[in-house]
Amino acid sequence: MQPVDVPVEAVVFDVGRVLYQWQLRTLFEKLIHDPAELDWFLAHVVTEEWHFQHDAGRPLAEMVPERQAAFPGHAHLIAAYAQRFNETIPGPVPGSLELVGLLAAAQVPLYAITNFGAELWAMFRPTAPVFDHFRDIVVSGEEKLAKPDPAIFRLAERRFGHSPGAMLFIDDNGANIAAAAALGWQVHHFSEAAALQRDLAGRGLIAG
Repeated sequence: MQPVDVPVEAVVFDVGRVLYQWQLRTLFEKLIHDPAELDWFLAHVVTEEWHFQHDAGRPLAEMVPERQAAFPGHAHLIAAYAQRFNETIPGPVPGSLELVGLLAAAQVPLYAITNFGAELWAMFRPTAPVFDHFRDIVVSGEEKLAKPDPAIFRLAERRFGHSPGAMLFIDDNGANIAAAAALGWQVHHFSEAAALQRDLAGRGLIAG
């Protein structure tokens, strides 16, 4: 991690589990009422690993029918994944959107790099006006590049127009943090908004 006295020109957020909560269970517990069946479904059918294919750029029109063919007894639930994905996002991470507001008020340039499928991002983005504060957002599914691949960080550097050492990258995933740090970015491994607030204040980006 860069020392905190290196000036930060821009702050780059992850989205899922940094700005917004995300949990597949939040949707499917509405549809599967037996706890053991729900656990099995999330471990074998609609899994985070399978979902990541869409983050990496695979279209839902391929993924969903293929999965339905593999698990025909759960076809209606697999369809719900694509149709009701926004219900896997129950709301903001407590305190995080307020920090975005403080940074925006201080005129700190804001960006994001998110592992998010293109089609699902198109569904979610209109529900989240906080992103109006962001100058640019690199979406993995649109670029067919996903964190922690160094290529997505290099793309972000070109798009955002700041050197990596002048940008603070915030993510909850340790592999993503390590990848960014290896490329010279300043980093904050997110755990909670209160800790991030202290870090931002220590860097002089918001009031202490």
